[in-house]
Amino acid sequence: MTAPTVVFGTNILISAVLSLAGKPFQCTALAKRGLVKSVTCQEILNEFQEKLTVKFEYEPQRAQAFVQEVLDYSELVTLTNTLRVVDADPDDDMVLECAVVGDASYIITGDRHLLTLVSYHGISILKAADFLALLFQG
Repeated sequence: MTAPTVVFGTNILISAVLSLAGKPFQCTALAKRGLVKSVTCQEILNEFQEKLTVKFEYEPQRAQAFVQEVLDYSELVTLTNTLRVVDADPDDDMVLECAVVGDASYIITGDRHLLTLVSYHGISILKAADFLALLFQG
């Protein structure tokens, strides 16, 4: 079985940093171990770093180290930033486009705007707990 390809939303990456016991951390740990293939883009990494430094007051060097960690276990894809799907939160479009460009099967997120879509072009949009349940159901 080939590893499923996933895109982690910014909130999943942040939750993984903040709680080492949570479901988001378990999801990123699967990517670190090569059990899932993580795809990301510079736009998601920029938002991740910005939220860590501005909202959670991490030192810039520490935030950059977390970004580098994501890069270490992820394939970086380039976006055209032309996708327009989520009117309520246009920043969410980058997550969808990253998944399309990276040929992902899943978007793992806690973002309600994305979760309400359920899927996009055959890409399932799931919470971390639901993805883990799906992955380990058999």
